[in-house]
Amino acid sequence: MKPATVAQLKKELKFRSSEELENLCLHLAKFKKENKELLTYLLFQSHDEELYIQSVKEMIDDGFSEINTTSYYYMKKTIRKILRMVKKYIRYSKKKETEVELLLYFCVKLNNVKPSIHRNKMLTNLYEHQKVLIKKRINALHEDLQHDYTLEMESLNI
Repeated sequence: MKPATVAQLKKELKFRSSEELENLCLHLAKFKKENKELLTYLLFQSHDEELYIQSVKEMIDDGFSEINTTSYYYMKKTIRKILRMVKKYIRYSKKKETEVELLLYFCVKLNNVKPSIHRNKMLTNLYEHQKVLIKKRINALHEDLQHDYTLEMESLNI
């Protein structure tokens, strides 16, 4: 079965009643955990972005506290898992400021991991790639925010 385009879905949703839309949303939420998480963000957390950012930062802290540092192989797996989680929560928000703030926090935590990530080529490349991505996102922001985030990057030695 070929899925419909977003435009087709949008047109079809216009003809549905509010009760039908509610049932469709609940049906979507039952299928995937990500759908349920997105609905949770949109309904309960989107109005307070600072609280949302703080909760994601706590999840990042939890992820970094659980890293198995016995070998770089296990560190890589866990760090990539944390990064996937961060990217997923960034996608929910769609706000550039949230993306920059969460990626900055991820990079700070990654830079402070012991043993140092700079002894491993793959982890160093991952870190550098995130820095480049942050710089690109900062350039897309308003000038005042650009200045603030650039200063923050410099103060954190990122």
